[in-house]
Amino acid sequence: MHPEAIFDDVVSKYSQHINPGLARLVSFAGFGVEMEAEGCFITDHEGRRFLDCLGGYGVFSLGHRHPKVVEAVKKQLDRMPLSGKAFFSQPAAELAAELARVTPPGVEFFFFCNSGAEAVEGALKFAKKATGRSKIVSTEGGFHGKTIGALSTTGRDKYRHPYEPLMPGVEFVPYGDAEAARRAIDEATACVIVEAVQGEGGIRIPPDGYLTELRRRCDETGALLVVDEVQTGLGRTGRMFGCDHDGVSPDILTMAKALGGGVMPIGAIGGTENVWEAVFAENPLTHTSTFGGNPMACAAGIATLRVIEEEGLVERSAALGRRMLDGLQELRARFPELIADVRGRGLMIGVEFAMDEVGELTVAQLLMRGMCAAYTLNNPRVMRLEPPLILSQEEADLAVRILGESVEAVAEVLAELQ
Repeated sequence: MHPEAIFDDVVSKYSQHINPGLARLVSFAGFGVEMEAEGCFITDHEGRRFLDCLGGYGVFSLGHRHPKVVEAVKKQLDRMPLSGKAFFSQPAAELAAELARVTPPGVEFFFFCNSGAEAVEGALKFAKKATGRSKIVSTEGGFHGKTIGALSTTGRDKYRHPYEPLMPGVEFVPYGDAEAARRAIDEATACVIVEAVQGEGGIRIPPDGYLTELRRRCDETGALLVVDEVQTGLGRTGRMFGCDHDGVSPDILTMAKALGGGVMPIGAIGGTENVWEAVFAENPLTHTSTFGGNPMACAAGIATLRVIEEEGLVERSAALGRRMLDGLQELRARFPELIADVRGRGLMIGVEFAMDEVGELTVAQLLMRGMCAAYTLNNPRVMRLEPPLILSQEEADLAVRILGESVEAVAEVLAELQ
Protein backbone atom coordinates (compact mmCIF):
# COMPACT_ATOMS: atom_id res chain seq x y z
CA MET A 1 0.00 0.00 0.00
CA HIS A 2 1.24 3.52 -0.80
CA PRO A 3 2.50 5.42 2.28
CA GLU A 4 -0.14 8.12 1.93
CA ALA A 5 -2.85 5.48 1.67
CA ILE A 6 -1.54 3.75 4.82
CA PHE A 7 -1.69 7.02 6.74
CA ASP A 8 -5.17 7.93 5.52
CA ASP A 9 -6.47 4.44 6.29
CA VAL A 10 -5.11 4.40 9.85
CA VAL A 11 -6.29 7.93 10.67
CA SER A 12 -9.72 7.14 9.27
CA LYS A 13 -10.05 4.04 11.44
CA TYR A 14 -8.86 5.96 14.51
CA SER A 15 -11.49 8.59 13.76
CA GLN A 16 -14.27 6.06 13.26
CA HIS A 17 -13.44 3.42 15.82
CA ILE A 18 -10.84 4.54 18.41
CA ASN A 19 -10.70 8.25 19.31
CA PRO A 20 -11.57 11.06 16.86
CA GLY A 21 -9.99 13.75 19.03
CA LEU A 22 -6.75 11.80 19.32
CA ALA A 23 -6.71 11.31 15.56
CA ARG A 24 -6.88 15.06 15.04
CA LEU A 25 -4.29 15.80 17.73
CA VAL A 26 -1.66 13.33 16.52
CA SER A 27 -2.16 14.31 12.88
CA PHE A 28 -1.85 18.00 13.73
CA ALA A 29 1.35 17.36 15.70
CA GLY A 30 2.87 15.77 12.61
CA PHE A 31 3.28 12.20 13.81
CA GLY A 32 2.82 9.46 11.22
CA VAL A 33 2.15 5.73 11.54
CA GLU A 34 4.81 3.72 13.34
CA MET A 35 5.68 0.61 11.36
CA GLU A 36 8.75 -0.92 12.96
CA ALA A 37 11.46 -0.13 15.48
CA GLU A 38 14.87 -1.31 16.56
CA GLY A 39 17.31 -0.04 19.16
CA CYS A 40 16.85 3.69 19.64
CA PHE A 41 14.97 4.31 16.39
CA ILE A 42 11.36 4.14 15.15
CA THR A 43 10.51 3.89 11.44
CA ASP A 44 7.24 5.36 10.14
CA HIS A 45 4.99 4.57 7.17
CA GLU A 46 7.16 6.66 4.83
CA GLY A 47 10.35 4.89 5.85
CA ARG A 48 11.61 7.85 7.90
CA ARG A 49 13.71 6.95 10.98
CA PHE A 50 13.32 8.87 14.23
CA LEU A 51 15.64 8.90 17.21
CA ASP A 52 13.23 7.95 20.00
CA CYS A 53 13.76 10.38 22.86
CA LEU A 54 10.23 9.90 24.15
CA GLY A 55 10.87 6.24 24.83
CA GLY A 56 7.24 5.33 25.42
CA TYR A 57 7.26 7.60 28.53
CA GLY A 58 9.93 5.36 30.03
CA VAL A 59 8.94 2.00 28.56
CA PHE A 60 11.88 1.55 26.19
CA SER A 61 14.78 1.71 28.62
CA LEU A 62 16.32 -1.23 26.73
CA GLY A 63 15.39 0.27 23.38
CA HIS A 64 13.09 -1.41 20.91
CA ARG A 65 13.15 -5.19 20.49
CA HIS A 66 16.21 -5.89 22.59
CA PRO A 67 17.32 -9.31 21.27
CA LYS A 68 17.76 -10.91 24.70
CA VAL A 69 14.28 -9.90 25.82
CA VAL A 70 12.71 -10.95 22.52
CA GLU A 71 14.47 -14.32 22.75
CA ALA A 72 13.24 -14.91 26.30
CA VAL A 73 9.65 -14.09 25.34
CA LYS A 74 9.76 -16.28 22.23
CA LYS A 75 11.02 -19.23 24.27
CA GLN A 76 8.24 -18.77 26.80
CA LEU A 77 5.67 -18.42 24.00
CA ASP A 78 6.64 -21.86 22.72
CA ARG A 79 6.46 -23.28 26.24
CA MET A 80 3.38 -21.69 27.88
CA PRO A 81 2.15 -18.16 27.06
CA LEU A 82 -0.46 -17.75 29.80
CA SER A 83 -0.86 -19.24 33.25
CA GLY A 84 -3.49 -21.83 34.10
CA LYS A 85 -3.78 -19.91 37.42
CA ALA A 86 -4.21 -23.05 39.56
CA PHE A 87 -0.53 -24.04 39.55
CA PHE A 88 2.68 -22.39 40.70
CA SER A 89 4.40 -20.27 38.03
CA GLN A 90 8.16 -20.66 37.76
CA PRO A 91 8.70 -17.41 35.77
CA ALA A 92 6.75 -15.41 38.38
CA ALA A 93 8.74 -16.97 41.22
CA GLU A 94 12.04 -16.26 39.49
CA LEU A 95 11.14 -12.66 38.67
CA ALA A 96 10.05 -11.98 42.26
CA ALA A 97 13.34 -13.34 43.57
CA GLU A 98 15.31 -11.24 41.07
CA LEU A 99 13.40 -8.09 42.02
CA ALA A 100 13.97 -8.72 45.73
CA ARG A 101 17.67 -8.69 44.99
CA VAL A 102 17.66 -5.19 43.44
CA THR A 103 14.86 -3.33 45.23
CA PRO A 104 15.54 -1.22 48.35
CA PRO A 105 16.11 -3.21 51.57
CA GLY A 106 12.92 -4.62 53.06
CA VAL A 107 10.98 -4.67 49.78
CA GLU A 108 10.89 -8.45 49.41
CA PHE A 109 7.39 -9.42 48.27
CA PHE A 110 5.76 -8.74 44.90
CA PHE A 111 2.35 -8.79 43.26
CA PHE A 112 2.37 -8.74 39.46
CA CYS A 113 -0.16 -6.87 37.34
CA ASN A 114 -0.25 -5.37 33.84
CA SER A 115 0.37 -1.62 34.13
CA GLY A 116 1.46 1.25 36.32
CA ALA A 117 -2.09 2.36 37.07
CA GLU A 118 -2.94 -1.17 38.23
CA ALA A 119 0.13 -1.17 40.45
CA VAL A 120 -0.96 2.11 42.04
CA GLU A 121 -4.52 0.85 42.56
CA GLY A 122 -3.15 -2.18 44.37
CA ALA A 123 -0.73 -0.10 46.42
CA LEU A 124 -3.51 2.17 47.70
CA LYS A 125 -5.67 -0.82 48.50
CA PHE A 126 -2.82 -2.55 50.35
CA ALA A 127 -2.06 0.59 52.38
CA LYS A 128 -5.65 0.89 53.54
CA LYS A 129 -5.82 -2.77 54.53
CA ALA A 130 -2.45 -2.79 56.27
CA THR A 131 -3.16 0.31 58.37
CA GLY A 132 -6.94 0.19 58.78
CA ARG A 133 -6.96 3.86 57.80
CA SER A 134 -8.43 5.73 54.84
CA LYS A 135 -6.67 9.10 54.45
CA ILE A 136 -4.13 9.38 51.63
CA VAL A 137 -1.63 12.19 51.12
CA SER A 138 -0.46 12.91 47.59
CA THR A 139 1.33 15.77 45.82
CA GLU A 140 0.28 18.64 43.59
CA GLY A 141 1.37 17.97 40.02
CA GLY A 142 1.85 14.28 40.71
CA PHE A 143 0.72 11.65 38.25
CA HIS A 144 -0.25 8.13 39.30
CA GLY A 145 -2.65 7.01 36.57
CA LYS A 146 -6.15 7.57 35.26
CA THR A 147 -8.15 4.70 36.76
CA ILE A 148 -10.47 5.86 39.55
CA GLY A 149 -8.24 5.23 42.56
CA ALA A 150 -5.03 6.33 40.85
CA LEU A 151 -6.80 9.36 39.38
CA SER A 152 -7.95 10.34 42.88
CA THR A 153 -4.28 10.78 43.82
CA THR A 154 -3.21 12.45 40.55
CA GLY A 155 -2.52 16.09 41.25
CA ARG A 156 -4.08 17.92 38.34
CA ASP A 157 -7.67 19.17 38.31
CA LYS A 158 -7.96 18.86 34.52
CA TYR A 159 -8.00 15.07 34.78
CA ARG A 160 -9.89 14.73 38.08
CA HIS A 161 -12.81 17.13 37.79
CA PRO A 162 -14.74 15.47 34.92
CA TYR A 163 -14.98 12.25 36.95
CA GLU A 164 -15.75 13.52 40.42
CA PRO A 165 -16.73 12.43 42.99
CA LEU A 166 -13.65 10.25 43.12
CA MET A 167 -12.21 8.23 45.99
CA PRO A 168 -12.62 10.36 49.12
CA GLY A 169 -10.00 11.14 51.73
CA VAL A 170 -7.15 12.37 49.52
CA GLU A 171 -5.19 15.47 50.55
CA PHE A 172 -2.68 17.20 48.24
CA VAL A 173 0.48 19.00 49.35
CA PRO A 174 3.15 20.82 47.33
CA TYR A 175 5.77 18.47 45.90
CA GLY A 176 9.16 18.78 47.56
CA ASP A 177 7.77 20.62 50.61
CA ALA A 178 8.66 18.33 53.51
CA GLU A 179 7.10 20.61 56.12
CA ALA A 180 3.73 20.67 54.32
CA ALA A 181 3.88 16.89 54.12
CA ARG A 182 4.66 16.63 57.84
CA ARG A 183 1.55 18.65 58.65
CA ALA A 184 -0.66 16.53 56.39
CA ILE A 185 0.60 13.08 57.42
CA ASP A 186 -1.05 12.21 60.73
CA GLU A 187 -2.40 9.29 62.73
CA ALA A 188 -5.38 9.00 60.36
CA THR A 189 -3.15 8.65 57.29
CA ALA A 190 -2.95 5.28 55.55
CA CYS A 191 -0.14 6.36 53.24
CA VAL A 192 1.63 9.11 51.41
CA ILE A 193 2.15 8.35 47.72
CA VAL A 194 4.95 10.19 45.96
CA GLU A 195 7.13 10.01 42.84
CA ALA A 196 10.90 9.97 43.30
CA VAL A 197 10.96 12.50 40.45
CA GLN A 198 7.72 13.96 39.16
CA GLY A 199 7.44 12.83 35.54
CA GLU A 200 4.22 14.24 34.14
CA GLY A 201 4.55 17.14 36.58
CA GLY A 202 7.42 18.45 34.48
CA ILE A 203 10.51 16.41 35.49
CA ARG A 204 10.51 18.00 38.93
CA ILE A 205 13.35 16.87 41.19
CA PRO A 206 12.78 17.10 44.95
CA PRO A 207 15.32 18.60 47.35
CA ASP A 208 17.90 16.22 48.76
CA GLY A 209 16.52 14.46 51.81
CA TYR A 210 12.86 15.00 50.87
CA LEU A 211 12.04 11.30 50.79
CA THR A 212 14.01 10.83 54.00
CA GLU A 213 11.75 13.35 55.74
CA LEU A 214 8.64 11.60 54.40
CA ARG A 215 10.02 8.29 55.67
CA ARG A 216 10.64 9.81 59.11
CA ARG A 217 7.13 11.29 59.35
CA CYS A 218 5.51 8.03 58.25
CA ASP A 219 7.45 6.18 60.95
CA GLU A 220 6.26 8.71 63.55
CA THR A 221 2.58 8.35 62.63
CA GLY A 222 2.33 4.73 61.51
CA ALA A 223 1.49 5.75 57.95
CA LEU A 224 3.03 3.88 55.03
CA LEU A 225 5.39 5.39 52.48
CA VAL A 226 4.41 4.46 48.92
CA VAL A 227 6.99 5.45 46.31
CA ASP A 228 5.69 5.43 42.72
CA GLU A 229 8.63 4.26 40.60
CA VAL A 230 6.56 3.46 37.51
CA GLN A 231 8.52 5.99 35.46
CA THR A 232 11.69 6.39 37.54
CA GLY A 233 12.44 2.73 38.25
CA LEU A 234 15.07 0.39 36.86
CA GLY A 235 17.89 2.79 36.10
CA ARG A 236 16.07 5.72 34.57
CA THR A 237 17.44 8.29 37.06
CA GLY A 238 20.98 6.93 37.21
CA ARG A 239 20.18 4.68 40.18
CA MET A 240 18.27 1.39 40.07
CA PHE A 241 15.34 3.15 41.76
CA GLY A 242 14.74 6.84 42.24
CA CYS A 243 14.40 6.51 46.00
CA ASP A 244 17.96 5.15 46.09
CA HIS A 245 19.19 8.75 45.71
CA ASP A 246 18.01 9.38 49.27
CA GLY A 247 18.80 5.87 50.49
CA VAL A 248 15.15 5.40 51.45
CA SER A 249 13.26 2.11 51.66
CA PRO A 250 9.50 2.48 51.14
CA ASP A 251 6.83 0.25 52.61
CA ILE A 252 5.32 -0.15 49.13
CA LEU A 253 6.97 0.46 45.76
CA THR A 254 5.23 0.48 42.38
CA MET A 255 6.88 -0.20 39.05
CA ALA A 256 5.90 -0.95 35.44
CA LYS A 257 6.96 0.62 32.10
CA ALA A 258 10.63 -0.48 31.80
CA LEU A 259 10.07 -3.79 33.61
CA GLY A 260 8.80 -5.46 30.42
CA GLY A 261 11.95 -4.57 28.50
CA GLY A 262 9.97 -2.76 25.82
CA VAL A 263 8.47 -6.08 24.70
CA MET A 264 5.73 -7.06 27.18
CA PRO A 265 3.40 -5.03 29.43
CA ILE A 266 3.92 -5.75 33.13
CA GLY A 267 3.53 -3.91 36.40
CA ALA A 268 4.48 -4.85 39.94
CA ILE A 269 3.75 -3.85 43.50
CA GLY A 270 6.62 -4.47 45.89
CA GLY A 271 6.22 -4.42 49.64
CA THR A 272 7.59 -5.39 53.01
CA GLU A 273 6.83 -8.56 54.92
CA ASN A 274 4.67 -6.58 57.37
CA VAL A 275 2.51 -5.17 54.57
CA TRP A 276 2.12 -8.56 52.88
CA GLU A 277 1.23 -10.23 56.18
CA ALA A 278 -1.46 -7.64 56.84
CA VAL A 279 -2.91 -7.90 53.33
CA PHE A 280 -2.65 -11.57 52.43
CA ALA A 281 -2.40 -13.64 55.64
CA GLU A 282 -6.13 -13.86 56.26
CA ASN A 283 -7.11 -14.27 52.62
CA PRO A 284 -4.41 -15.07 50.04
CA LEU A 285 -6.90 -14.31 47.25
CA THR A 286 -7.81 -10.85 48.50
CA HIS A 287 -6.14 -9.30 45.45
CA THR A 288 -5.80 -11.12 42.13
CA SER A 289 -5.24 -10.46 38.43
CA THR A 290 -6.15 -12.83 35.60
CA PHE A 291 -3.32 -11.74 33.31
CA GLY A 292 -1.00 -10.28 35.94
CA GLY A 293 2.27 -12.16 36.27
CA ASN A 294 1.70 -14.12 33.09
CA PRO A 295 4.69 -16.27 32.04
CA MET A 296 5.63 -14.23 28.96
CA ALA A 297 5.62 -10.94 30.85
CA CYS A 298 7.66 -12.44 33.69
CA ALA A 299 10.15 -13.90 31.20
CA ALA A 300 10.55 -10.42 29.76
CA GLY A 301 11.05 -8.98 33.25
CA ILE A 302 13.75 -11.51 34.14
CA ALA A 303 15.60 -10.83 30.89
CA THR A 304 15.27 -7.08 31.45
CA LEU A 305 16.92 -7.16 34.86
CA ARG A 306 19.77 -9.26 33.50
CA VAL A 307 20.35 -6.91 30.57
CA ILE A 308 20.34 -3.85 32.86
CA GLU A 309 23.08 -5.40 34.97
CA GLU A 310 25.10 -7.05 32.19
CA GLU A 311 25.21 -3.89 30.08
CA GLY A 312 25.75 -1.50 33.01
CA LEU A 313 22.71 0.56 32.08
CA VAL A 314 22.25 2.20 35.48
CA GLU A 315 25.75 3.63 35.29
CA ARG A 316 25.27 4.45 31.61
CA SER A 317 22.12 6.39 32.41
CA ALA A 318 23.96 8.48 34.99
CA ALA A 319 26.91 9.23 32.69
CA LEU A 320 24.93 10.00 29.53
CA GLY A 321 22.42 12.01 31.54
CA ARG A 322 25.20 14.29 32.77
CA ARG A 323 26.54 14.61 29.23
CA MET A 324 23.15 15.55 27.80
CA LEU A 325 22.41 17.99 30.63
CA ASP A 326 25.71 19.77 29.99
CA GLY A 327 24.86 20.13 26.30
CA LEU A 328 21.34 21.32 27.05
CA GLN A 329 22.59 23.89 29.57
CA GLU A 330 24.74 25.32 26.79
CA LEU A 331 21.64 25.46 24.60
CA ARG A 332 19.75 27.27 27.34
CA ALA A 333 22.55 29.84 27.55
CA ARG A 334 22.17 30.44 23.79
CA PHE A 335 18.38 30.91 23.97
CA PRO A 336 17.55 32.25 27.46
CA GLU A 337 14.43 33.96 26.13
CA LEU A 338 13.00 30.62 24.98
CA ILE A 339 14.37 28.06 27.47
CA ALA A 340 13.55 28.81 31.09
CA ASP A 341 15.21 25.78 32.68
CA VAL A 342 16.93 22.46 32.06
CA ARG A 343 16.88 19.76 34.74
CA GLY A 344 17.03 16.03 35.17
CA ARG A 345 18.41 12.93 36.81
CA GLY A 346 20.07 10.31 34.68
CA LEU A 347 18.20 9.99 31.38
CA MET A 348 15.05 11.57 32.75
CA ILE A 349 15.45 15.13 31.51
CA GLY A 350 13.12 18.09 31.23
CA VAL A 351 13.54 21.19 29.07
CA GLU A 352 11.20 23.93 30.27
CA PHE A 353 10.24 26.54 27.71
CA ALA A 354 9.30 30.10 28.56
CA MET A 355 6.04 29.92 26.57
CA ASP A 356 3.59 27.10 25.80
CA GLU A 357 3.81 27.70 22.06
CA VAL A 358 7.58 27.15 21.99
CA GLY A 359 7.19 23.55 23.11
CA GLU A 360 4.57 22.80 20.47
CA LEU A 361 6.62 24.37 17.69
CA THR A 362 9.78 22.59 18.85
CA VAL A 363 8.09 19.15 18.72
CA ALA A 364 7.21 19.80 15.08
CA GLN A 365 10.75 20.89 14.28
CA LEU A 366 12.17 17.78 15.99
CA LEU A 367 10.01 15.53 13.82
CA MET A 368 11.23 17.30 10.69
CA ARG A 369 14.80 16.50 11.75
CA GLY A 370 14.23 12.86 12.67
CA MET A 371 13.69 12.89 16.42
CA CYS A 372 10.60 12.42 18.56
CA ALA A 373 9.83 13.80 22.01
CA ALA A 374 6.77 15.25 23.74
CA TYR A 375 5.82 17.53 26.59
CA THR A 376 4.64 16.31 29.98
CA LEU A 377 0.94 15.81 30.68
CA ASN A 378 0.74 18.04 33.75
CA ASN A 379 3.07 20.77 32.48
CA PRO A 380 2.89 21.49 28.72
CA ARG A 381 5.83 23.89 28.93
CA VAL A 382 8.20 21.05 29.75
CA MET A 383 9.53 18.75 27.04
CA ARG A 384 10.63 15.41 28.41
CA LEU A 385 13.59 13.49 27.09
CA GLU A 386 13.56 9.83 28.14
CA PRO A 387 15.66 8.04 25.53
CA PRO A 388 16.64 4.37 25.85
CA LEU A 389 19.36 3.69 28.40
CA ILE A 390 21.23 1.83 25.64
CA LEU A 391 21.76 5.18 23.90
CA SER A 392 25.28 5.59 22.53
CA GLN A 393 27.36 8.67 23.24
CA GLU A 394 27.01 9.63 19.58
CA GLU A 395 23.22 9.29 19.73
CA ALA A 396 23.10 11.36 22.92
CA ASP A 397 25.07 14.10 21.18
CA LEU A 398 22.81 13.81 18.14
CA ALA A 399 19.72 14.34 20.33
CA VAL A 400 21.20 17.52 21.81
CA ARG A 401 22.22 18.77 18.38
CA ILE A 402 18.79 18.15 16.85
CA LEU A 403 17.08 19.87 19.76
CA GLY A 404 19.44 22.81 19.35
CA GLU A 405 18.68 23.10 15.63
CA SER A 406 14.96 22.86 16.36
CA VAL A 407 14.99 25.61 18.99
CA GLU A 408 17.05 27.79 16.65
CA ALA A 409 14.44 27.29 13.91
CA VAL A 410 11.64 28.18 16.33
CA ALA A 411 13.54 31.33 17.36
CA GLU A 412 13.75 32.37 13.70
CA VAL A 413 10.01 31.78 13.19
CA LEU A 414 9.10 33.83 16.26
CA ALA A 415 11.44 36.64 15.20
CA GLU A 416 9.68 36.85 11.82
CA LEU A 417 6.32 37.15 13.56
CA GLN A 418 7.40 40.11 15.68
